[in-house]
Amino acid sequence: MKKWLSKIALVVYLAVGLVSAAYAQTVLVVGDSISAAYGLETQQGWVALLEQKIKQANISARIVNASISGDTTAGGLQRLPQLLAEHQPSVVVLELGGNDGLRGLSLDAMRANLQQMIGLATAQQAQVVLLGMQLPPNYGPRYTQNFAKVYQQLATEHEIRLVPFFLEGIGGVAGMMQADGIHPVAEAQPILLANVWPILEQVLMP
Repeated sequence: MKKWLSKIALVVYLAVGLVSAAYAQTVLVVGDSISAAYGLETQQGWVALLEQKIKQANISARIVNASISGDTTAGGLQRLPQLLAEHQPSVVVLELGGNDGLRGLSLDAMRANLQQMIGLATAQQAQVVLLGMQLPPNYGPRYTQNFAKVYQQLATEHEIRLVPFFLEGIGGVAGMMQADGIHPVAEAQPILLANVWPILEQVLMP
């Protein structure tokens, strides 16, 4: 039984290696419901649109979307080591923190979690793209301002690329959110991609 399981593990490992070898780069997206296309068909989400954009640009890269609805920075940190080992990405896109903020969780803990994730990714020579988020004003000026600063400070300290506000042009704009007021509609997905693409293009085509 053990030999059989070992053979299966070897086959899976080799298969992942062959897929990776077929592309020059691997982009790993670690996010929450916004990157998991919550409330939409998977192909409508911005990550699926990114995959199409990369193909159109003739960039040799595969996209691995490891986003989970409801995920926090703590959850992302717990999952990241296995994801890095399995996919060996050259680029890691971190889209986490929104749920930490919406739940009023500790910003110190959020910062520490993101910092560890950045460290894990860069230790494996992956370039990190951090997608910044902002909170609605009803969370109070102090908390919302300090929340936004977390992304800015981490990007500066670790010299990584930052999208200051991932939901730019969507948050607070009529018709851009689903009924829950949190998740972008299908029509907003190209805007999300447009917010990320200039930086990702620089990373993928240096």
